[in-house]
Formats: sequence, C-alpha cells, structure tokens
Amino acid sequence: MPKYSTESIRTVALVGHTGAGKTTLAEALLAKAGAIASAGSVEKGNTVCDFDPLEKEYRHSLNSALVNFAWKNVHIHLIDTPGSPDFMGQAIGALAAVETAVIVVNAETGIQLATDRMLKWAAKRSLCRMIVINRIDAENADLPAMLARIQQAVGRECLPINLPAKGGKDVVDCFFNPDGEADFSSVKDAHAALVDQVVEVDDALMERYLEQGEVSPEQLHAPFEKALREGHLIPVCFASAKNGAGVAALLDVFADLVPNATEGNAPPFLKGEGAEAQEFYAVPGAKAHVLAHVFKVIVDPFVGKVGIFRVHQGTITPNTQLFVGDGRRPFKVGHLFTIQGKDYVETDALVPGDIGAVTKVEEIEFDRVLHDSHDEDHIHLRPLEFPTPMHGIAVETKKKGDEQRLFEVLHKLEMEDPCFRLERHATTNETVIRGLGDLHMRAKLDKMVQQYKMELVTKPPKIPYRETITRLAEGHCRHKKQTGGAGQFGEVFLRIEPLPRGKGYEFVDKVKGGVIPNVFIPAVEKGVRMALDSGVIAGYPVHDIRVTVYDGKHHAVDSKEVAFVSAGRKAIIDAFSKAGAIVLEPIVNIEI
Repeated sequence: MPKYSTESIRTVALVGHTGAGKTTLAEALLAKAGAIASAGSVEKGNTVCDFDPLEKEYRHSLNSALVNFAWKNVHIHLIDTPGSPDFMGQAIGALAAVETAVIVVNAETGIQLATDRMLKWAAKRSLCRMIVINRIDAENADLPAMLARIQQAVGRECLPINLPAKGGKDVVDCFFNPDGEADFSSVKDAHAALVDQVVEVDDALMERYLEQGEVSPEQLHAPFEKALREGHLIPVCFASAKNGAGVAALLDVFADLVPNATEGNAPPFLKGEGAEAQEFYAVPGAKAHVLAHVFKVIVDPFVGKVGIFRVHQGTITPNTQLFVGDGRRPFKVGHLFTIQGKDYVETDALVPGDIGAVTKVEEIEFDRVLHDSHDEDHIHLRPLEFPTPMHGIAVETKKKGDEQRLFEVLHKLEMEDPCFRLERHATTNETVIRGLGDLHMRAKLDKMVQQYKMELVTKPPKIPYRETITRLAEGHCRHKKQTGGAGQFGEVFLRIEPLPRGKGYEFVDKVKGGVIPNVFIPAVEKGVRMALDSGVIAGYPVHDIRVTVYDGKHHAVDSKEVAFVSAGRKAIIDAFSKAGAIVLEPIVNIEI
C-alpha cells in the first residue's frame, strides 16, 4: 500500500499561456522538494517534463507531463501542460484529473489568450483556482500594475497570499503573518483583505471577526478552502522559477491550503445514457468499488499503449480486475505505475486522489471510466469540452503500399490527442488530418517523420463543396428499352423540395394503387441516391433535400429493378434542372 492516504494527496495542474514559465516552475518545485538533484532548463533541453525530442527541438511543451513529489508529508501530483492554443486539448484533459488549477502568468506580459481560456475552463469544471505571477525578478516587470490588471480582468476575488520582497529575490507571506515588509503594498493591508474575503463564506466566523477584530489561521483554514471551492477567492502568489523566489512558499500553499481529494469539488459522474442519465459523485473511500477516469493516452514506441488515469474511488493494486467502460471482459492489472516525466515508476497501490497508469491494455481509450464491478456499467464523467479542430492538411504517402501503415500511425496520433482528427473524404478522395493550428499540424507531421519514419506528401485539402436546391420542382422519366429479348420498363414521377440546412436527405413513398409495386420502390430510391451522391450539377454530393415519389407505371413482364433504378436516377436529374440548384461552400459558426 502507498505510504500516504487520500487526505494527504494534492492534485495540481499548471496551466496558462505559452512563455509563462510553467515547465521551469515545475522544475523548480521538483528541485526544491528534493525530487531531483537540480533544476534543468528548457533552453538546455534537460527538464523532467519536456522530455519528448520534439519538445527539445521546439523548446515548447507539446504534451501534458506528470510528476509527483512530497513536501511536508503531503504527496503532490503535478501536471505541467502546454500553453500554446494549438495544444489546448492537452491542458483541458489535465483539468479532469485535478482539484486545483494553477494559472501561471508571465509578470511582463500578463493575462493572454490561453490564460483567459484556462481560467474560464477551470471555473466551468468547478475547480479551485490559483494564480502564480512568475518571473517577478524580470527587469521590465511592473508588479503593482500587473496585480491591478489581473484584478480588473478576473475580479476582486484575486487577492495576493504573498508579496514580492528584496527586489524580486524573495516573497513575504500575507496569510499567516501580517508583519512582513514587501516591495510594494502593505502586507498588513493584504492580510486584512484576505481575511475579509475568506470570512464572507462563514457567517459565524464573520461575526467573531467583527467582534474580536482578528481570527487565527487555524480558524481560517476551513473557510479558506470553502472560499476556494466556491470561487469566492482566487489566491495570487508571486514567484520566480529561475531564482527560486516564492517556490518554497508555493509548495507550502499546496501542502497547507489547497484541498485534498476529499475536500475539493468532486467531478460529477453520469450513470445511464442521454436524457435519462443520472448525476452522482464518487465517494473517495479506499474500500469502495473502483472508479477511475482515463484523462490521457500515450502510444509509447517502447512500452506500447499507456492509459493514464485519476482514481476517484476505491483502491487499485496489481491483480485488480478492471472493466473499461461498458466492456464485458475485464483485464487484470499486471504492473501499476506512477509517472515521473518520461519514467514509469512501479507502485503497489493507487488510492483515491492518486494519478497512475497501466500499460498494454488495448481497450483503454481517452475519457473512459475504469471500474471493478458491473454495478458501474454505463458510467462516464461529464464530458469535457474541447475546441473543434479546424486546421486541415491533406496527407498521402510517397511510397505506394504504405497507405495502411499511414492509417495505423494516424490512428495512434488520434488516440493520444482529443483535438487531432483523421478524416477520409470520399468526395475528394483525400485523407485529411485536422488540428487546432499550424504549429499543431507541424508537430504531428514531424512526429510521423521522426518517430514513425513516414515519408509524406502534404497539400491543402480540396474544398468539400455540396449541392442543394432552392425551390420545389417535379421530375419524370420513362425508362423503356427493347432489345429483341426481355425488355426494360419503368416510369417514375417524383417531387423534390429543399430542407433546412443540416437536415440531410429524406425519401418519401406516396405511390398509390400499386402503380409502382412495393418491390420496386427500393430500386427507385437506389437510383435517386446514386444521382445525389455523385452530384447533379457539379459532381458534389447533394444535401438538405426531400424526395417524394408519388406516381409511375410498370409493365407486368418488362419491369425489373434495373429499369426503376435508371428511371429514379433520371427523374431526379430532370427535377434538379427546374429546382434552382446551387453549390454550397462550407461555413463555420464562430463565437468571438
């Protein structure tokens, strides 16, 4: 069993815009906690979290990375996430595994695109939020103005829990000790503002505070966490990951003030499907049935498929039998791991609050629930919301015969990244990959070349136009063929009308009196679909149309399927010529 309990576990994700110094901060935390001998640097390519060869080449985080360490008898699981909007999916996935989101802000540049997005996504997941203003020793950092801008942009609930001192070489605590000296502002005033904000969530404590004028840190602990959970307080910490200022203070905040797995806002699970699904919350007890959520999948070239999960309920040990989602066949846990950057460290148990991994379980997929009883079938976490991948590139292999391998590699990349999508367009006969931006696509292509040794040809994808109609019209065809032997005969009258965008295709049979026998109606529809799928005016598939067959004729001897297929196809072409046919371009709804 682990040497720690659920109550002593903290789970934290470092999120924020690229360049804020998240990876450097993670490195400083690891070094200060004694988990590594000394901090590496992004520039030298020797950090624990940026271990991927492409990350070293790009000097940017491309994937979320996991580490864990101890501080003050508390076990901390930390997830370092990419800051580029192109890799936002990795950061969003990490939010499903933690109680606390630490938004890291560059002291010189402040709140940027990804900063604002992650603040909102974390709030939507009901996570506790903290802000770390990093690089406080930077020459151009105006810290009072930066704090004011954050409070203006986010809200009055953003209050400093410490303040910079000694010219950005240290910080002073504002929560436990109001008597220090800071580079700007009054520590005493900052302490009073914190206490005022915290006691607002506890009426009894507020009354005592108003009567006595002061409350002890011990009395503030529970309401502090409540204020965090309710979003009534967003603590602001100052730090410099490079010179170490505020790093120990941040570790103290993790150990002493942020919630453990029993105290945070538990994520809602859903049991059942659709509108009948019922919401419930996991019980973070070690002896309960196992519930764990897979928030990350890695396809490691040496280890194979790795499923990384957060344990919400129960205890997982080697030999535990687990089901994946609604699968009927369990798998037996062989080796159980925690993750330290690129290293898999074997462990003998994972308890609620822990983050761990299993390998070589092909059934595991992103966002699946692991459980040890069929009582937990049809259970899933409230779905994560990801940006839609819009940036597309058409890819093909240089070598003939590599097509199957291309799809295998693309499928592996798709398993690892919820914002990477593989599409096969029958209309344009292209394989298209989609992501969140040019950098996202470039990283995927580089990985295919460097790791999987693929030789690729890329080009902009062809535009998948569609055809439709703008008004009601009727069409007719009498198909008659006599060749000296058995003939062909089929006559079809039909009507077409436009449908609202996105409604697709409808086929309606209104033939009366058996003028077209029921046995031939599917043949008519087959001919109609042949014309619509191949396009009528420009060779693009037809969408948003209702086709109604209402009359026709047949011959007792010469009518057969091929005749009505041909009649249906030609009748739709006839109707199209009168229906104001147009070509549609793809459109995107954008929210600004």
